[in-house]
Amino acid sequence: RGFSLPLQRPADCGGDRYFDISRLACAPCGAHQRPSAGGSSCVCQPGYRMVSSNGGSSVVCEKCPENMTGVTQDGWNCITCPKGLTSEGTCKCPSNEILVERSIDGILLDEALCLHCNGSEQSFSASDASGNRCVRCEQTFINASKSCDCSSPNILTGGLCFSAGENLPPKGVATIRFAQLGITLTSEWFLKNLQSSASACWLYSNLTACQALGNMCVMNMNSLSYSSTDACGLFQYIYVNTARLGVAHSVAFWRHNLPWLYYGDRPGLASQVLEANNFPTIFSFKGTDKDVKLQFIAASFDAAGNFLKWQSLEGGILQLCPDTQTKLNAAYAFGTTYQQSCKISVSKILLDFANPIFYDLFLEYNGDNGQQYLWDVPVLNLNLQYSEMFVNQGSNMNNWLLTRRFFLVDALSGKENDLEKLPRVLRIASKITISIRLASHNQRGTIYPPLLTIAYTDVLVENPETQSVMVSFSVSYEMNQSEAQVQTDITLGVLGGLAVLWSLLKTAGWKRRTGSSIIDLQTVLKFLLFYAGDLANVFFIITVGTGIYWLVFFKGQQFVSVLLPLPSQEEDFVTYIACAFSLKALQFLQLLVSQLTIDIFFIDWERPKSRVVKGVEGEGVIKSAAAPVSIWRTYFVANEWNEIQTVRKINPLFQVFAVLFFLEVVGFSNLALMDSSSSLARSSESYIAPWSRILRFGVSAAVWLAIAGLQIIFFSVCYERFVEDKISQFVDLCCVSNISVFLLSHSCFGYYIHGRSVHGHADTNMEEMNRNLKREAENLCSQRGLLPNTDGQTFQMSISRKMRLQYDRIHETLTRRRGPARLLDSSANTFEQSTRAYNTMNKFLSSFINHAHKEMDYIVKDKLLFERILGMEFMEPIEKSLFYSDEGQSFSDVLYYGNETTLLIFDILFFSVVDLASQSFVLAAILTYLQQEIFRFIRSTLGQKNLASKTLVDERFLI
Repeated sequence: RGFSLPLQRPADCGGDRYFDISRLACAPCGAHQRPSAGGSSCVCQPGYRMVSSNGGSSVVCEKCPENMTGVTQDGWNCITCPKGLTSEGTCKCPSNEILVERSIDGILLDEALCLHCNGSEQSFSASDASGNRCVRCEQTFINASKSCDCSSPNILTGGLCFSAGENLPPKGVATIRFAQLGITLTSEWFLKNLQSSASACWLYSNLTACQALGNMCVMNMNSLSYSSTDACGLFQYIYVNTARLGVAHSVAFWRHNLPWLYYGDRPGLASQVLEANNFPTIFSFKGTDKDVKLQFIAASFDAAGNFLKWQSLEGGILQLCPDTQTKLNAAYAFGTTYQQSCKISVSKILLDFANPIFYDLFLEYNGDNGQQYLWDVPVLNLNLQYSEMFVNQGSNMNNWLLTRRFFLVDALSGKENDLEKLPRVLRIASKITISIRLASHNQRGTIYPPLLTIAYTDVLVENPETQSVMVSFSVSYEMNQSEAQVQTDITLGVLGGLAVLWSLLKTAGWKRRTGSSIIDLQTVLKFLLFYAGDLANVFFIITVGTGIYWLVFFKGQQFVSVLLPLPSQEEDFVTYIACAFSLKALQFLQLLVSQLTIDIFFIDWERPKSRVVKGVEGEGVIKSAAAPVSIWRTYFVANEWNEIQTVRKINPLFQVFAVLFFLEVVGFSNLALMDSSSSLARSSESYIAPWSRILRFGVSAAVWLAIAGLQIIFFSVCYERFVEDKISQFVDLCCVSNISVFLLSHSCFGYYIHGRSVHGHADTNMEEMNRNLKREAENLCSQRGLLPNTDGQTFQMSISRKMRLQYDRIHETLTRRRGPARLLDSSANTFEQSTRAYNTMNKFLSSFINHAHKEMDYIVKDKLLFERILGMEFMEPIEKSLFYSDEGQSFSDVLYYGNETTLLIFDILFFSVVDLASQSFVLAAILTYLQQEIFRFIRSTLGQKNLASKTLVDERFLI
């Protein structure tokens, strides 16, 4: 069963009901009764006295007799009031008189007395605020009039009396401006206390009055104006004219008896305050408590100028957002970037901060003699109101006007009268930032004085329950990054210039391999593509180097020498990553296109072993012919080639899972947090600092490269040597199958895999195959190499233009069957044409390898060292083609296997771009694996189609 009840508040009960705290509902008062001031009980109406009262409505009232219309202040008795009644029905007395209802022994009088307080000399008494006692009147009354009366021509203001003959400060303006709302209102607090505080501070150097005047200036946003007489104008008037009082603690801006509000308005002073001197303590990431924590301490004052206490900032004094003590105190751990933000309701703010507290912030340190000292922390108030003589010129430090005192919430100055329960305007410190800057070119671990930057938000209070304000608190660490930026720019310029030269060499090599010497639009585009890839490598090297540099030197330092760039200073770094990814993606797509358009042909060296007898259809004649050679060996080799097209030097799936495991499970991702800890494990109760994009990239790139490097070493040293090496096995398969591979990646450049069997035949039975392999293992036959007595089976080749033209003429017949039907020879079968073209190409290439064409012959030579380094050929194949011995199996350049560096960098950049955009390693890993599989599928599918097209292997047999 469910239960419900109506919601009622004390304010809902009206004038004849009270709020029953037991029933949580309104209940009626009895006869001649009304609700009490608190609303939770009933009291008698004026003219009635209480006979009995047990709380709530259990009150019995009785009407007073005609000759005693008043009621005593406790409400239990009737009494005669000779000088009238208050609205509550009690007796009242004129000012400076006190009400007496009982004799000194407690006997109730029939008629109340109003006794005058003696304000003459020797007594100097006046009634207190409640009108029940005579107390000594305020000293200013005595000083001005030698009595407790402040009659004309003396001046009464704020409860103080000043002589008209005294040199008073100018008449103060009790208005306060809320610039964000465009509202200027007369503050009740200023109206009561501004002039009196200024006068008492000016005439008597009253410490509390001076503090109160300073607080009103701070509430007015330190409005610096020498022509206005607002709170800050009066403060400046007193400050300028009290130089005779001297300064406190040898601080030129801190006048004796006055609060320290400003650092001065001289241009360039801010930079001197913030950078002229270092804070006299060396900080470290791994040391004692004093070395690793910022010991902030604040002197706190109330609005009336009374000193409250010294308060440490630990415990969340400046943090308006609620949190655990551990997380709040983490803000002051040196090197930990702290960020906290939340939305707070206006009603909670008004409840928690009914009275403003003002703070003077210092940083505590120990001197050489063990004495504790304080270092002032300047304040940059972003709401500071400049007068017409100051112009805010942006973020230039020389134009800053630094202040000292600040508050968190002001619900006092926005009240226009004391009858208001709520202020009309509420001013809240919505953004507080403590900036710690590392001193440059000095001993490690030294910092400049911290800077507190504060921004206030003005809220027009209408409905506190529904209104809310976004507030934030942060601690940031920064250092001068100009030197690092210069070094990065120099590195980028040097490597970018080298990339241009390298791209020019690649373009020259490409022109040589295409057999063209004309610089045309295609050449320019090819250069740009080469440059895009090389420039992507430059950006990648710079970003990886930068990320690992900050990771190692920031996390590994003991005495602080470097601090991380701020998020705003990481924009160039993020731009470099974006450029690297875009350019590398362009290079990767160009690589895919080039691999999907290669020319390839399988040369079958097998020759018929015997002849067969068959009849000629339609002629009735029986003839003998060579036995056909099996095509299955070619199909088998083609299938193996199709499979190794997307083989890589690493396992992509294992790579992604391993990276994700080390980042998320082992905890390497915690190294990317903007704090001083180098621990991989973090407690759920501890504060988690924000991520650094530079560290995040550095950690992920380092883990990715380390795992990829280990994979490459494992596969090349162990797996490919003892388990399976698909590239070498393909070369062996070609030799066993008696099939060579003729590859052209460019018009006049390609690769040749010599697969001619040393046994003459490969189309044989199992017994003979095993016998042949045994003979080869026992060196009872010749070697497999193209040249006699050599083992070299793989070559790079630069073919002559004549050779290329002949290849194209035959190849044109191969591809013509896929053209329009009207171009085909109608008298011949398309399949027969293709078969003849295939046989022609096979015969031509085999005869070319056998040096049968003297006009298109070739020579075999070794590449020069510089040719290997530069990846180009110095000699141009004019008369003869050139075959370069290749022991490195460079034909894998047309496969994924030979382009692992490009693929690996593309994967890292893709992973990093997704992670920087989403701040999620898991999402980045998933999308990276998906893109790997998508591009692998594209490369495999289109590569298979190209293979079938160029080799005439039916695509149905490629499985």
